[in-house]
Amino acid sequence: MSRVSEGVSPLELADYQKAVRLVLRHPLVTPGYPDRTALATVRRWAGQLRTDLMEVLGYRLVTTADTARLQRAQDGLDATRPALTRAGRPFDRRRYAYLVLTLAALGRHGAQVALGELADAVAADAVRIDGLGLDTARKPDRDAFVDAVTWLTERGALTLADGSATAWAGDPERAEALYDIDREILLAVHHPTRVLQHLTSVTALLDSADALGMSAGRAAQRRDQARRARRLVLENPVAYYADADTELLGQLRAPALTEDLERLTGLTVERRAEGVALIDTSGRLSDIRFPGGGTVAQAALLLAARISAAVQRSGRHALDLLPAPTAAERLAARARRIDGALPTRSVIAEFAATDEVGAYQTHATYETHDEAGQEREETRYPFVTDSWLRSRLKEITGEYGAGFAADLRGDPDRLLDQALDLLAAMSLIARVDGGALAFPLLARYRGVTARVKTRTPARLLAQPPDRTSLFADDTAKDPTP
Repeated sequence: MSRVSEGVSPLELADYQKAVRLVLRHPLVTPGYPDRTALATVRRWAGQLRTDLMEVLGYRLVTTADTARLQRAQDGLDATRPALTRAGRPFDRRRYAYLVLTLAALGRHGAQVALGELADAVAADAVRIDGLGLDTARKPDRDAFVDAVTWLTERGALTLADGSATAWAGDPERAEALYDIDREILLAVHHPTRVLQHLTSVTALLDSADALGMSAGRAAQRRDQARRARRLVLENPVAYYADADTELLGQLRAPALTEDLERLTGLTVERRAEGVALIDTSGRLSDIRFPGGGTVAQAALLLAARISAAVQRSGRHALDLLPAPTAAERLAARARRIDGALPTRSVIAEFAATDEVGAYQTHATYETHDEAGQEREETRYPFVTDSWLRSRLKEITGEYGAGFAADLRGDPDRLLDQALDLLAAMSLIARVDGGALAFPLLARYRGVTARVKTRTPARLLAQPPDRTSLFADDTAKDPTP
């Protein structure tokens, strides 16, 4: 029997699970963020939360008078959870850089700071970074800087005392903004678990023993693998067995994983032959909702239906079947790209010592082994080409384009790129050179129907089939459109 939340009475379990989901969804909670009741909810259960989050996931919860900060253990590099502007747009590299430099500059100020003064301090640091800079005479630079400041304001690290950041961004010669600095929240925002100046590779930020080059006793390794398996299920749309290494695979299949996660979060763990997923029907824990509203999400859903239908019609052998990059290969590739951008003239360099599935999945053997010493099989997935995807999107736009945003409807390449990125973020496909690989979860959307409302403005409505299963059953028939 799971010992998770054993100090919580059955009558209060639902309230406790709500607090768990809250702190998992918002790793930083302050008096005003994400709302005015959140901090009180977390503080009520702080002791039990600290115990369970560490035991189940290896996460550390740090609470102060005005903050609750969840320090996650990171096993991989994930590009699907970006910082967002108030308009919901992901931060670009410039905004991330301004955010980091703003945090550094605020550490050198007192209780208050004027926005123009803060911009000058960030500009003085930004000019020393090749390709960055901050020119307050340029509107795009001012907008990017204000997005970084607004991100901190939303979380309470800065509080607007007078003026307007929007007005300053429009004309810094005529407008100004004055902010109070909350030092406690500012420290909680940036709470690194590594001495960043000593890092020579991005993988040194990760917590997995493999990434850190660490070793431990067998009991400790099994405990850490169990936590890693739970994190994998919690933090991703689906954990595929085919993508797990040998030690992790046993933990993913263990009954204790289901019991612990369901007891901790109040959500349902669904198992299928291909993998395991934590089902969040409320959407209160998920950072990405799919299906969802908006042109990209609707186009992605309709594209997913066409890919799945093509795979189903083609049978096992009509489409090319290719292996997907493993988790270790994806981590290595991302690390190479990020490490390639590390500055060569900095303190970093000074410290451096050296330079669907089931029915349409087939297998081929390669030289790895499971815990029983049996050879594991390389999973191959149906491959669709870029040209095929462009043709399908053209069909979708022609049939449902009245419900799409005009700018994306007129730029099909950008719409396709964003739709495929969303499908990849949801573990429905893997983007590879020349096309995409169809993953098992994609089969859930093979019976999507859609219609365009006739009222103005037209809005596309698309829904998946009425299926409670996350994966396609081998024996399931296509639902009626």
